[in-house]
Amino acid sequence: MNILVVHGPNLHLLGRREPRLYGRTTLEQLNRLLKTRAAALRVKVRCFQKNCEGAIIDLLTAHSAWADALIINPAAYTHYSYAIRDAIAALALPAVEVHLTDISRREPFRKVSVIRPVCAARFKGEGPASYLKALEYCAKRLK
Repeated sequence: MNILVVHGPNLHLLGRREPRLYGRTTLEQLNRLLKTRAAALRVKVRCFQKNCEGAIIDLLTAHSAWADALIINPAAYTHYSYAIRDAIAALALPAVEVHLTDISRREPFRKVSVIRPVCAARFKGEGPASYLKALEYCAKRLK
């Protein structure tokens, strides 16, 4: 199984950006955790981070033939990017939405996800463990 992992805007700042909310784990460390766990689960992952909405859509399209599943943290695009939502729906990849923080316990605008309806599952509020749970979900339930 091949799993595409897409990190949205500002996630390249992990480890520096609001560490009280997002922790001290850097994006590089998070990707290493994912690759290590993927190897143990006998799945392959490709990890990418993009800040621009169009770049995320291009990335999804470019890797859709390779990927069997998608793990996406759309970050701020979670709340209003119908374009990313439509791309996920159009590609028909089993998708899992991920968030480091619990968006349901944050500012009111963060409680809405336009991405959630096109995803099989969502993991949130557990820092890097949210991503690992999404990876395990894909490896076990979407084979």
